[in-house]
Amino acid sequence: MKIAQISPLIESVPPRLYGGTERVVAYLTEELVRQGHDVTLFASGDSNTSAKLIPCCKQALRLDAAVRDHIPYHVAMLEQVRRLAHRFDILHFHTDVIHFPAFCGTPHVTLTTLHGRQDLLELQHLYRTFPAMPLVSISEAQREPIADANVVGTVHHGLPENLLPARHVAGGGYLAFVGRISPEKRLDRAIEIAQASGLPLKIAAKIDRADQAYFAECIAPLLNTEGVEFVGEINEREKASFLGNARALLFPIDWPEPFGLVMIEAMACGTPVLAFNCGSAPEVIDQGVTGIVVGTVREAIGALNAVLALDRRRIRRRFEERFTAERMANDYVHLYGAQLASRRHTPITTTNRRPRPALTVIQGRAQQRASTASAPDRT
Repeated sequence: MKIAQISPLIESVPPRLYGGTERVVAYLTEELVRQGHDVTLFASGDSNTSAKLIPCCKQALRLDAAVRDHIPYHVAMLEQVRRLAHRFDILHFHTDVIHFPAFCGTPHVTLTTLHGRQDLLELQHLYRTFPAMPLVSISEAQREPIADANVVGTVHHGLPENLLPARHVAGGGYLAFVGRISPEKRLDRAIEIAQASGLPLKIAAKIDRADQAYFAECIAPLLNTEGVEFVGEINEREKASFLGNARALLFPIDWPEPFGLVMIEAMACGTPVLAFNCGSAPEVIDQGVTGIVVGTVREAIGALNAVLALDRRRIRRRFEERFTAERMANDYVHLYGAQLASRRHTPITTTNRRPRPALTVIQGRAQQRASTASAPDRT
């Protein structure tokens, strides 16, 4: 199959440091190439890929101090995609919704993975405006606010199976926090939980320019607390050691998390996750197996010992069952085939009604319950 993967240009593929969407694009692209597909990647010029790379800017826009507005770069990339679109069987976009006007109603077969939150009123209006654009959610929780959108499947993220080695014993004796420092990620909760437990907390996080004031006012004063260590951003190589040596990952979010890639990164290392009941967390975590989902800080403090006692070998096995890049790529190939088959039987007009979903859910709750029926899990 000839597949175009169209990535955001904010980070390289894969990112040098923090970056969820581009990291997933990298894992998917490499696995599709490994499976024998003819893959072309539209991404920043400093990307590293086994696919054919079409560079759409010199380097990741976040790392280019001269770039003040990313939209012109993305519009120019979409024009490149449009000119070459006839070469591909399917165009797989990871660029939010900016490409909708250029590709809606064209003969090109497209699929758009939604990587961000979908509980915004403006998005409901947008999807009604473009009802024929086929979408993929990354969790069932993510798609709940857009029940009327043309979501043709849910595909959970996956990692290369051997990317992060499992550690059956946590050598570091600390709790870990990985992510952005922003109000919705609630690092303050993580610090409170760690202090109550008496365990040190190591923080590997980036600070976006938009969150500088929040960091200075709300988080920086907490970093002076004994046992709290701010590491900063870490790369893929550093993440293996950082997560693998942690006794648990704290994921105390306060927003509708679309997926939460760091949760499965921790699972790959055998590290249990203590998460708050928001967004995808109860869907990604197998309750009592790979972690525990709680509702409050008080519950989190009370559950921490149970989290630390979880079987790290079993956590790794569950990762291999549910969250590998091979499974993710297979799910997408299934959707590619369904969209190609649907298009062959559907006349192309700008006024088509939304087609019947080709696949309702992949790796959704029903399948998870079936695969974990023997364990006391809640997904």
